[in-house]
Amino acid sequence: MSAFAQSAEYQSFRATVSQKKFVVDDDDSKEWIMYDAGPRNVKCPLICFPPVSGTADVYYQQMLSLSAQGYRVISMEFPVYWSISEFCEGFRKLLDHLHLDKVHIYGASLGGYMALKFAEHTYKSPRVQSLVVCNAFIDTGVFQQTLTASTFWLVPAFLLKRMVMGNFNTKMTDGDMADSIDFMVERLDSLNQSQLASRLTLNCKDSYVEPQKLTDIDITIMDVFDESALSMSVKEEMYKCFPNAKRAHLKSGGNFPYLCRSDEVTLHIQIHLRHYLGTNHSARDPTIVDSPPSRGESSSYAAAAQVQTDSSDDEEDEDKEEGEEEGEEAEEVDEEVEEGKEKIDSEDDEKL
Repeated sequence: MSAFAQSAEYQSFRATVSQKKFVVDDDDSKEWIMYDAGPRNVKCPLICFPPVSGTADVYYQQMLSLSAQGYRVISMEFPVYWSISEFCEGFRKLLDHLHLDKVHIYGASLGGYMALKFAEHTYKSPRVQSLVVCNAFIDTGVFQQTLTASTFWLVPAFLLKRMVMGNFNTKMTDGDMADSIDFMVERLDSLNQSQLASRLTLNCKDSYVEPQKLTDIDITIMDVFDESALSMSVKEEMYKCFPNAKRAHLKSGGNFPYLCRSDEVTLHIQIHLRHYLGTNHSARDPTIVDSPPSRGESSSYAAAAQVQTDSSDDEEDEDKEEGEEEGEEAEEVDEEVEEGKEKIDSEDDEKL
């Protein structure tokens, strides 16, 4: 058993947050599995979608931390769906069943892509208030499996798991990152062939997000600077498609920052959700009154908020830095010229 699974925090989560199952489709085998933490009077909660290899409990650290501060967080594990439209309709029915008109969604990898597609699917009658996507993508073609995606339902489970584990980076990792990989391998082992095949089909079947349909949605793009399953070109494509999105950069975290860098991820989610405090779309209990933050808390909060900047701010900072460097170099050249002049003048004096 992995270190995360043995931790007191995970054991507390399993002991205090009950697992629920819902069926909203005509097919009784399609069960939505979810954990619901936080005050039930919140009608615009944060919904979490897992990656291909994940289950609903992979966000246990965010659920415990945010629910303790009055936020309602629901982590979901969707049933076997073989198409995006089927998933979107199933999730819409689930929101109706839970009496949730609008929600905020956090999704990682495939979960982020599915969140974007659901927002696109319901753009005429919006059900998504805002999005936080982590290590996400907008085009399934980046995985170069579009031609074989339709055959995944025939592939044995052990081969599918080998395909997924091939993207787990085990090199240059610290202790927490290694533990997060172990935890996710355990979650991967708990998935049956149909679950894994359907997720990989959704992940690789030819499809893409239409960003022009999401222009009115508040989006935060969360990325890591170290190695992950997605290339830098895929991340840059996300930035181009959503130029007005806020950016939350993590120095490290690999494929699973919500596990190995949970405090940073949770803080960025809080920063994203704070804009809705006091409104009808707040994910936190409206009866909670904030106490003034301590000096350390306010400084760390401000530091994290500083990271969520748009591309224009980043470019302006880079231009300023380049200008300062050029100015310093010019000053050094001027000093060298003056020294040379003084040396020539002294030599002329000696000759006279």
